[in-house]
Amino acid sequence: MPTHARTQDTLEYFEHHLGAYLNDLRQFVEIESPTHHLPGIRKAALWLQTQFAGLGELRRFDTEAGAVLRLYRRGSGPRVLLLAHYDTVHPEDSWKRLWREERGRIYGPGIYDMKAGLLFILWALRYLRHAGAEHPNLEVLLTPDEEVGSVTSRIFIEDAARGADYTLVLEPPTAAGDLKVRRKGVGWYRVKVHGKAAHQGVEPEKGVNAIVEASRQVLRIVEAQDAEKGTTLGPNVAHGGTAGNVVADYAEVLVDLRVWSLAEAERLDRFMRALEPAHKGARLELEGGLNRPPMEPTPESMALFEMARDVARDLGFDSKPGKVGGGSDGNFTANLGIPTLDGLGALGANAHQHSEHIVAAELPRRMALLAELLTRLTRDA
Repeated sequence: MPTHARTQDTLEYFEHHLGAYLNDLRQFVEIESPTHHLPGIRKAALWLQTQFAGLGELRRFDTEAGAVLRLYRRGSGPRVLLLAHYDTVHPEDSWKRLWREERGRIYGPGIYDMKAGLLFILWALRYLRHAGAEHPNLEVLLTPDEEVGSVTSRIFIEDAARGADYTLVLEPPTAAGDLKVRRKGVGWYRVKVHGKAAHQGVEPEKGVNAIVEASRQVLRIVEAQDAEKGTTLGPNVAHGGTAGNVVADYAEVLVDLRVWSLAEAERLDRFMRALEPAHKGARLELEGGLNRPPMEPTPESMALFEMARDVARDLGFDSKPGKVGGGSDGNFTANLGIPTLDGLGALGANAHQHSEHIVAAELPRRMALLAELLTRLTRDA
């Protein structure tokens, strides 16, 4: 069958099954699964296990953050890793209505980031079974702690990536609908400042004010940013001191790091570790560093993007090579040299907000994009 005709058949399958997909999605969204809320995480994992049963060899790995689910399907040809997370940022009971449809948009906690995209994987596997592709060479990895840095899941992600030829990430596309080929690296630093307490009214000269010292360090830190290179250091949380009439003997500042390149991350790490007190009586401690390396495009990842772009055009839309300042689990796989394409999830907006939503009419095309891309990668390559 010609490629374009097959793509249209794929689209028709998802248009026909949109109602069933939405039924699944509503069940999933109404299981609230904020990171670290283990009852919700466990319930969501069990639901996912039930849904993915029979679609491959499914293994569950219980961790302190919740269950990591790995589904294997072994076949010939290139191996594709599909990545998604099922934790959300929204605290339990923070939404008055867990599912709301209005003017073609569907609202719910985590529906955009990224439960809708995760279920694209489920329905892509169902489509492949329907189309007779019983043994595509792929692995699905579903994790419970992406929203807090994938501290527990990272070892599973990197292990899976080392056995893959390609990685597809089901995070949402950009606001313009573009697939993502570049993401900033993300990290954090905690600057701890130790001073010396003294009575502010009686003998302030005997103290060393940690808040003043921290303020001087903050001014130094922001000067290390590079706007032209997109490098930011955000001192966004600070606290210290004990009482208004006591010279503050301790303060700390939490600094957010964002970089487009590993070279910039290394430069800033050297800078942060070389910080010295402005006041000789103060002492500094530093914690943290780069958590997610930047996802930098390569010729191989751009070739993967162009393949996906061809599929999108067959489906009636286009995509530019998108870039975003936030990180994802795709940062880890790209850093290992695995061609990685992100943003294959549902079109929508307002992640992490109570207006978070997806666009219902775009769901069939986006699901068809994933399914057809998998078909070309695992069958046609």
